[in-house]
This record gives sequence, C-alpha cells and structure tokens, in this order.
Amino acid sequence: MEVSGTSMMAVILSAAEDAAPVDAVEAVTRELGKALNARSVSFLIADLSGRALVRLAHIPLADAADDEAGRRGGDEVATVLPFDGGPQEQALRTQTTQVLGADGGWTVLAPVTERGEVIGLLELVLPAVPDARSVSEIGRVAHLLGFVVIANRRHTDLFEWGQRTTPFDLSAEIQRRLLPAAFTCEAGAFTLSGWLEPAASIGGDTFDYALARDVLHFSVTDAMSHGVASALTATLGVGSLRNARRRGLDLVEQASTANAAIAEHAGPRSTFITAVLGRIDLATGVCTLINAGHLPPLLIRGGAIEPVVLPRNFPLGMLADATFTSGEVRLQPGDRLVVVTDGMRERRAAQLDLDAELRRAAGLHPREATRALADAVLKVAGPTLADDATLLILDWYGQHGHLRRGRAGADQAIASQPLPG
Repeated sequence: MEVSGTSMMAVILSAAEDAAPVDAVEAVTRELGKALNARSVSFLIADLSGRALVRLAHIPLADAADDEAGRRGGDEVATVLPFDGGPQEQALRTQTTQVLGADGGWTVLAPVTERGEVIGLLELVLPAVPDARSVSEIGRVAHLLGFVVIANRRHTDLFEWGQRTTPFDLSAEIQRRLLPAAFTCEAGAFTLSGWLEPAASIGGDTFDYALARDVLHFSVTDAMSHGVASALTATLGVGSLRNARRRGLDLVEQASTANAAIAEHAGPRSTFITAVLGRIDLATGVCTLINAGHLPPLLIRGGAIEPVVLPRNFPLGMLADATFTSGEVRLQPGDRLVVVTDGMRERRAAQLDLDAELRRAAGLHPREATRALADAVLKVAGPTLADDATLLILDWYGQHGHLRRGRAGADQAIASQPLPG
C-alpha cells in the first residue's frame, strides 16, 4: 500500500482550502482515507488538561442518538479518551508513529505535532498492513494536519470547545487568552515548555515567551488575589510586558514599563505581580534575569539543582517609582532552567519534594516534564488546588544557528522514552 507524497499533499491542501474552517480537518482526513482505502480515519485533538485526547465528530441530529456518548454542543460530539499508558499516549510521548495489528484491521497512530507542540493524533484503520513508505507518508500528512488545525482554529471555536473537558468561568477565559498559542517550542539551541495547572479560583498565573532571530524572551508571572480581579491584573501585566518587548526595550525597561502600568491602572495600591523575566542571547547562552519578588529560578546542571542568585526587586506595581536590577547566568549545553510560581511550593503543595521530582523528570522532554511535575503537585495538594501552579522548563543545547533535527513536527532525538509496559 503506497501513497504518492507530492500528489497527496496537493490534494490535502486543496481540500483544506475548499472546506469551511469547521470542516477543514474532516476534509483532509477524508482525502487521506480515500487514498489509503481506509476503513476509518479520525483526528483526536489534545485536551487542555494535557491528560487526554478528544475525538471530535460532526453528527447530524437525526443520527445523534445512535452515536457513542460524548459531550455535545449542537450537533457536535466530543468524546474524551483519557491517557492510560496505551498506544495513543505512547505515540505522543515518543513522537513516533505506531502500527498496531488487530482482527479489525491495522491501526496507525501518527502524532500531530508542530515544533514539539502536541496538537493531537491522527488515527487510521487500514484493511492491510501499511508498507514503510506509506507509514512515513502518513506521518508527513499528520504533520501537515497540524498546520491545518493551527490555520483554521483562528476562524472557529470548534477546536477550543472540543479541548475543554471542564467549562471555563470568566476568570479562566481571560487567563487562557494570556497564555502563548503554543506551550512548547523546539528550536536548534533550546527546547522550552510551559504549563499552568489552574486553582479552583484562578490565581492570576501566566507564562509567556517569544523568539527573535538571536534572542529568546520569556516570563513567568503571578498576579495577587484570585478570580476576575487577578485575571485583569495579569492582563495588564502581560499586555505591558509584551508591548515593551515588541517596542524593542531591554529587560530592565520592560520591567519598569510594566511596573508603571500596573501601579497606575491596576486599582488598589496593594495590587501587584511577582515575576521572573528572562532574556537569552542565543549566540552566547548568556541568560539575563530579573526577579521581581518571585521565587528564584532553578538551574539544573550535572544533576545538581541550585537556585539562581539574583538581585532582589520589588514586585511589579508595588511601588510606582521602583527601579529594577538584573542578574545573569551563562547557560552551558545540558543545562535545564526551571521557573515555578508559589503554587508549586506553598500551602499543601509545600509537601512536594520539588528537587526529587525534578530529578525524576530529568530524562523527560520538557513537554512531559512539566506535566509530570503538575501531576506531582496535584497528588499532594489536589485534586483542587488552592493556588495556580505554573512552571516553565527550558533545556539548553547551545550551537545557535545549527538546524533542528525535526521529523514530522518533532525532534525524536530529544523525545521522552516510552512508558514502561
């Protein structure tokens, strides 16, 4: 069984462009199914919890009663498939296509990934075992499907709706909009991944990053209070930091600009944001950091975990005339930099041995490491957290300018190992 790569790509792109945004993914999978004579083809999107996949289906209302049970929105059905260590989770964890034989045919599971960001999974059931060329082409189509999702979700709420196992309140909706569009980014010199485990009442945490040609900017922030007030303060902080960054201001100027904006517009004088702001010179590995009343970043080097010693600064917005001082650390290949919010260390979460969990996650891709640490916090402080628990992990490789070794959207050389069977 073979697929002609060039013609298949052309057909898929035409199908995606001709279909309405809500139908683009189904149009692409339908064309792939025809080319492979597949018994079934479906796309499973990654749930926002990071712990499940969601099968989206458009079911005519007249036939809805006959379909498998799932969450419904009009004539849309979302069926949640929690991770259980099985082939679907293994495919995403290892970023490799899985081919499984069964009485009903051969199932192919291909990760839908872009620069290390897991978007979902392409699932095909074929009547016969696919050859190596077809498996490779399915992986390429799955990668292309990621771009179809990215492009079309700008025009519809369907994908966002499908990913939400738990409904959002207003504060969660605001907070969600403050986070970057992709939680993971693989580049030649580094891999970065962030995660936010929300509290029962949103605690105002955010993380952010932006990559320039030779510089990586990142931040982790924690607005005081909870709920909508906290989300609005976080909006002011993230918006001012992004605006200052996009105007080309340096790190100290970014902090000063955000500080002035929060102090002026956030309301009560007791409203402020703790933050770690970072800027990495990708050519040299010099990481400039500002700690504004936050927990210090952690540097993992050669198995040792040490806090990065930085000048002390007031939180953003606490004092309108505050000044800020930065510090720096020169990253070495193999280093891992970790930034967390106090939701990872305070109250019931204080029971967590963070250093032990960081060592346990040392061999994991940052994408899986962030989830593993979030799971560890939930285990000791959950299932409902008193405060947001947010973390950002950056693995440093150096050699800026060298090409990334990507294949079908991921660098398999740095992917996590399979879960034990």
